[in-house]
Amino acid sequence: MAVEHVEVRTRKRCEMLDVTGEVERTVRASGLREGVCTVFVPHTTAAVTVNENADPTVSRDILKELETIVPFEDGYEHREGNSAAHLKASLFGPSVQLIVSGGRLLLGTWQGVYFCEFDGPRTRKLIVHIPGGGGP
Repeated sequence: MAVEHVEVRTRKRCEMLDVTGEVERTVRASGLREGVCTVFVPHTTAAVTVNENADPTVSRDILKELETIVPFEDGYEHREGNSAAHLKASLFGPSVQLIVSGGRLLLGTWQGVYFCEFDGPRTRKLIVHIPGGGGP
């Protein structure tokens, strides 16, 4: 079993960072040829998702619409002032499972793995768990 912690530095309050390359490097280093890996975000104001990574306007559109449905200021009771970040993270979720085949992530042509920051900028962690990693 392999568990890798990947550091992610965000630069904005809300952004989606393509972390596909980091996850792929972790899978390759583990030696896993066939199986499933889990990508987990151990934060309550960040998330992970799979979406299009060919056109950067897609992630910008997602963030724009998220701000429309969950605005930063909306009379929330949470005293830290980041309720919108908690709500957005809950909508996306803390983890995704990805199929590994031939030692590579089995993603669609246009798909990538995104770390979603909703309360930045911060230094965050992304955890990649690979059961049985370490050999074919």
